[in-house]
Amino acid sequence: MATLLYQGHGSLRLTTDAGHVIYIDPFMGDDELYAAPADLVLVTHQHYDHTSIHRMPHAPGCVVWQNMDAHPSPDAYLTQSFLDGELVAEAVQAYNHHHDPAACVGYLVRVDGLTLYFAGDTGVTDQMRTDLPARNIDYAFLPGDGIYTMTAEEAGEAANLIRARHAVPIHLKPVQPYGPEEAQRFARVAHNALLVPAGESIRL
Repeated sequence: MATLLYQGHGSLRLTTDAGHVIYIDPFMGDDELYAAPADLVLVTHQHYDHTSIHRMPHAPGCVVWQNMDAHPSPDAYLTQSFLDGELVAEAVQAYNHHHDPAACVGYLVRVDGLTLYFAGDTGVTDQMRTDLPARNIDYAFLPGDGIYTMTAEEAGEAANLIRARHAVPIHLKPVQPYGPEEAQRFARVAHNALLVPAGESIRL
């Protein structure tokens, strides 16, 4: 069964059934959380707190796929297969008052029979209203610091729009591992909230 480690802030580590390791927006967390060699690194945008792509060792053949690879022009959001077809990543919209839509993405990741949504730093997007509710998302990871992203309450409303099976609040305090008060505010709004403190893992 795949597992997801929340390293803190906007940083996550996914381990597939086959044992492949994928880091999403690496930055936060102790060195031990970055000990596993990366098979794939996904970066949603180029702010410093999402781009520590060399914190972890890279396994042979490791691919680093960043926003400029996944979203090379204003109308192009690409889909790419990785790990010999084990995982498919699809770039989707991410934007708000601090994040240019031309330079940011979220990712829909399909792996081990699951669909995971890593939203990146964003507010509510058009796709959250129109496209994502039909994608049968199992886990959505949504930011809610209220300064650089949407507020915790807005993130909860986004979770209700998307209708994922589980919605996990992340990026809850700028450059801090976790925000328990913000997480509770998210949970009061989101119908499907799953609270995962920094440093904890969940089996998907």
